[in-house]
Amino acid sequence: MSEPNPYADGEYKWGPDQPGTPAYGYPQGAPGYGYPPVAPGPSYEPTLAAGVPVPPQHPPMGQGGGGAPLLSLGDITVVGDQIITPAGAMPLKGAVWNAMDMSRTEEKMPTVAIVLAVIFFIFCLLGLLFLLMKEKQTTGFIQITVTSGGRHHSTMIPATGPDTFHWVMSQVNFARSLSV
Repeated sequence: MSEPNPYADGEYKWGPDQPGTPAYGYPQGAPGYGYPPVAPGPSYEPTLAAGVPVPPQHPPMGQGGGGAPLLSLGDITVVGDQIITPAGAMPLKGAVWNAMDMSRTEEKMPTVAIVLAVIFFIFCLLGLLFLLMKEKQTTGFIQITVTSGGRHHSTMIPATGPDTFHWVMSQVNFARSLSV
């Protein structure tokens, strides 16, 4: 493989072996190549101790639409004309809100009912009425997503009962009415 290419006609040359051409990976002298020009001021993101990033700074109350929160769903908060999320602020106008129910409600017979039915069945047949006892248990989450200003954020709210989704949908509908 150290022999020259027999099909090369000598016109086209490439690679770092050409005279006057720097090796690959070395910056060229052409403008616009390499790193962007350094802007005046600090060229780093300010951090707290141990490299923890500084949380986004919001304008003081009375400036930039601040004030009391109008709505809060999980880690999404609507304040004035902004939607505040851990990823940053988004404009409220034109925001698209979605909610997805990922919870389920199960109905099962508690263990106490089975034990009582067995005990009272021995004494009288009325013990079978304990088998009619049921308990409902809701598990899962409701996912809320908001998209605005080229950004997207999603949060999960735990479902504590079968009516949690209805409450979340009323909050999402209120947020949609504010986004118009």
